[in-house]
Amino acid sequence: MGLKVEDLEKLIFVSDPKISHEGDKVVFVVTKPSFSDNRYYSKLWIYDLKKDENFHLTNGPSDFSPLWGESSKVFFLSRRTLKEEETGLELWEVDTERCTEPRMILKLENSFETFDYYKGKLLLNLTIPKKKEDPTVIEEVPFWFNGKGYIYGMRNTLYLADAENGNLERLTEGKEEISFAQFSPDGKEVVYISVEDHQKPYRTDIKLLDLTSGEIKKLTKGQFTVEDLAWNSESSAIAFRAGDFSHGINSNIKLWILDVSSGAIKKLTPDDWDIGNYMNSDTRGPSSPGKLQWDGKWIYFPLNEGGKVSLLRTDLDGHTERLVDSNVTVEDFSVINGTVALTLMNSTKPSELYIHKSGKLKKITGFNDELIKNSKLQVPERFTFRASDDQEIEGWILRPANFKKGKKYPAILYIHGGPATTYGESFQHEFYALSESGFALVYMNPRGSAGYGEAFKDVRGKYGSRDFMDLMEGLDYAVKRFNFIDKNRLGVAGGSYGGFMTNWIIGHTDRFKAAVTQRSISNWISFYGTSDIGYYFAEDQIGGDLGKDLWNDDLIKVYWDKSPLKYADRVKTPTLIIHSDEDYRCWIDQAYQMFTALKLKGVQTKLVIFHGENHDLSRKGKPKNRIERINQIISWFREHLQTEKK
Repeated sequence: MGLKVEDLEKLIFVSDPKISHEGDKVVFVVTKPSFSDNRYYSKLWIYDLKKDENFHLTNGPSDFSPLWGESSKVFFLSRRTLKEEETGLELWEVDTERCTEPRMILKLENSFETFDYYKGKLLLNLTIPKKKEDPTVIEEVPFWFNGKGYIYGMRNTLYLADAENGNLERLTEGKEEISFAQFSPDGKEVVYISVEDHQKPYRTDIKLLDLTSGEIKKLTKGQFTVEDLAWNSESSAIAFRAGDFSHGINSNIKLWILDVSSGAIKKLTPDDWDIGNYMNSDTRGPSSPGKLQWDGKWIYFPLNEGGKVSLLRTDLDGHTERLVDSNVTVEDFSVINGTVALTLMNSTKPSELYIHKSGKLKKITGFNDELIKNSKLQVPERFTFRASDDQEIEGWILRPANFKKGKKYPAILYIHGGPATTYGESFQHEFYALSESGFALVYMNPRGSAGYGEAFKDVRGKYGSRDFMDLMEGLDYAVKRFNFIDKNRLGVAGGSYGGFMTNWIIGHTDRFKAAVTQRSISNWISFYGTSDIGYYFAEDQIGGDLGKDLWNDDLIKVYWDKSPLKYADRVKTPTLIIHSDEDYRCWIDQAYQMFTALKLKGVQTKLVIFHGENHDLSRKGKPKNRIERINQIISWFREHLQTEKK
């Protein structure tokens, strides 16, 4: 047996651990999908390190983003008094030691984030949406964003919220996009990440706000794309994770240190290290922003190394220690005095809470243990092969759940999105559902994937060439090595970049008996003008250097030559197209164009549209839609790869 599609409802997502200032308690989020209500329920839990016990702190139904205040108080965001159709968010407070009901501090019609707390004040990032108007008048780019809808004219603003009465004090003018902020340890300043040029949201700056004078100082000059940051205890230096555009917008994220007084910036990690977590998984709960922490002399950070994500720390002299370095993916973490609360997952175990202390790693929760034990999952088998240019490529094969030696099985080549993400030691419910349905899965990290160095990751101008070769050569290797794969019953699937590559593959080979393309790109020219990131992503990845003129005839030819739609007349593979009608990352026009072209060419094609969902359907969509999506995929492959129907 294995995990069935409907077992998604049995999985528990553990996320966002926050360790108390005293280091004696950890608050974390526990999330569970519900098919009957078609939503996710989330509660806050507490782990007491001294008593070695954990218990739920709140009853939900939608509590997340915990943040420690003074002593035993925890602040959190929630929608507990809001109806499903209502907009807005609430800020609540709960005492971890007293048996009292949580208290609501603030309720707003707008969305907001909580970033930090200092002596009775909470640092909030408040977004004020545009009022609906008819007709809609748009005068700027970008005009929409995946998961948010129309964003033209929207700006977010930093506020201080009084932790007692919820009164708000405005800190910034609302003329910039703010993605992360933090109090200085002495409480005198706030550092935040800002985008001033909204047409170039990938170019961010670090700004320093003096809370006494209101003066704002820019500490960088647009040379980075900054992910997050962390102060040292003396309020004199800031560590930050950022790319430097050395390889375009997909440059590795490196660790940097900024001296506040002098403005000097120093790189702390090698260029080929990718400081972050770019692992694919469909079993994640809500998480707060920030994957970087400064504790004493040490800066703690995640490192994406091929098919795993490790936890490391370094000091300013470059002395680096590996704290968690096994075949796992480190998800969220927080640190106090060397004690780390973190969530970990691997390819056979969903995320759970762990404590790392004095060099030892201890598992705390086991919400998913019984389900995983009873499911008796196949363990993905790692393999490597040498591509035709002698580059080593890493991949995995997942056998069918009821695998029997000597039997041949259909196999699906599954391609990840990005392309700058990765497969590896992360839990994928969808993969196990496909395995339980009788399919073998082959998946790998071709050129363009994160975690293998910048040269490996940089596929600008090479879409559909070197990456395509890696995938085909990897599949050849897998078919030859794993003799249970039936080479005459192969399918291909992928989403986002993986959808683009699926579209590309079926226009360049007939070896696959069926294809499933999801939230895909079929036409780079229309993608340029319709995607929320298209006008700069396509320029960087397909057109070459930023700033080139799209209306140059030679460049138009480059875009069209790299578009799968150009090769639709060659396609013979039966193709299922899955798309969401509120996907603004890869707008639904991409699906319409591919569907129309294949239908007019007589290819067996089906288009499935999920209404009200966006680009994140497979990871964060409504539970019923998520299982229906997987059922559509299984049904298509069963029909065309001729597996036995159950």
